[in-house]
Amino acid sequence: MVTERSDNNKPSSLPAFQNVSENPVIVGLQGPLEGKKWDVIGELIIGREQDCDIAIVDRQVSRLHARLTNLGNNRIQLDDLGSKNGTYLKGELLKKSKILEDGDVIQIALIQKFTFYLSDATMPLEDLLPQGQLNLKRIILDAKSRRVWIKGKELLPPLSLPQFRLLYALSQQAGKVISRNELVQTVWQEEESEGISEQAVDALIRRLRGRLAEVDPGFEYLVTVRGHGLRLDE
Repeated sequence: MVTERSDNNKPSSLPAFQNVSENPVIVGLQGPLEGKKWDVIGELIIGREQDCDIAIVDRQVSRLHARLTNLGNNRIQLDDLGSKNGTYLKGELLKKSKILEDGDVIQIALIQKFTFYLSDATMPLEDLLPQGQLNLKRIILDAKSRRVWIKGKELLPPLSLPQFRLLYALSQQAGKVISRNELVQTVWQEEESEGISEQAVDALIRRLRGRLAEVDPGFEYLVTVRGHGLRLDE
């Protein structure tokens, strides 16, 4: 049995775009938490207790097994909390505090492995997605790192902020038509949206179409429904 804390809520309607964060993260690699992801913002306790930040309810895991601490300036410290079956870093038993490096593998007893990344921007695509989702979508976005993959290939250089905001807004209701007014408010934000011309909107859509076509020229992702708005097809 595995439990996890999560304060994330899926948006039920077109969301206001939030600023991208660059928090360090750990991702479940092998074990019951495979595919799960946690931001390391302050302190994370890993253990068997239900109220641990990362709870692995298994007898191999001590009640309070290990701790991750964000010391600031991209310095994340790993400590074993006197666990019975040990905490391992890069395959070696952890005997004292260690500062993690990007890509480090952490193992809790013999049951669970994690990979540490300095930010979502350094994570490979397969670690950003839930299990089994890698080949199910034609277009994949990660809001935190503002990265975009088309048919599994990352779009580089990255989209501009307005381009990403537009694509992200459409992706939240893929297949549905979203009005131009709603998109303007989302992309340019309410305080900036007044006075945005039709030509500016058309130019942004045209540039985004061009970027997507760089990777997949044979597919029309952005469909204009005249008199109604814009739709993302996947």
